[in-house]
Amino acid sequence: MVQDAEKPSRKPRADSIRNRELLLEAAKAVFSAGGSGASLEAVARAAGVGIGTLYRHFPTRDALFEAVYRREVEQLSDLAVTLAATTPPEEALRRWLQATVELAATKKGMLAALELAAEGRAELYAYSSDRMQAAAGTLVARARAAGAIRADLSAEEMLRAVLGLVGAWYRSGTPGWQDTVRRLVDVFVDGMRAGA
Repeated sequence: MVQDAEKPSRKPRADSIRNRELLLEAAKAVFSAGGSGASLEAVARAAGVGIGTLYRHFPTRDALFEAVYRREVEQLSDLAVTLAATTPPEEALRRWLQATVELAATKKGMLAALELAAEGRAELYAYSSDRMQAAAGTLVARARAAGAIRADLSAEEMLRAVLGLVGAWYRSGTPGWQDTVRRLVDVFVDGMRAGA
């Protein structure tokens, strides 16, 4: 008799993959609007699935927070690849940084959920940091090679500066802070131009 542990694992079914994606999209929207305390039932309802389906994919609230967090980081990483292949170097860098700001700007309550997901989890911080720095590094290297930006600013410094702007303005609670940060990112990218 073959034991379960020896059976080859099956590929997830298409409906299972679809449900997982629906749950991640719904969680992003629900947590953004209602914060980390928003109910998992609301997430399941928004995704159009039962609560049992949610728990099959994400057995705990933390597991759902972490999955949303990883997905957001992956989407920004993928965007960097797409922009590098389709957009002039300086514009690619500007658009990616604006997307990074947009991610944080639309989070509201999601930021608290993301902080909970990463709290005390060095591997999750390392994962997101590595992915974000690799994405930024690709765009910075490409812009440098094209002579579009100055050579004395590293990708890490650029990313820290932009995330610092986001964090400072987000915490201030100033109405319309998102527009201010978007404008400051444009100023920052203008200041990165070669010869600036």
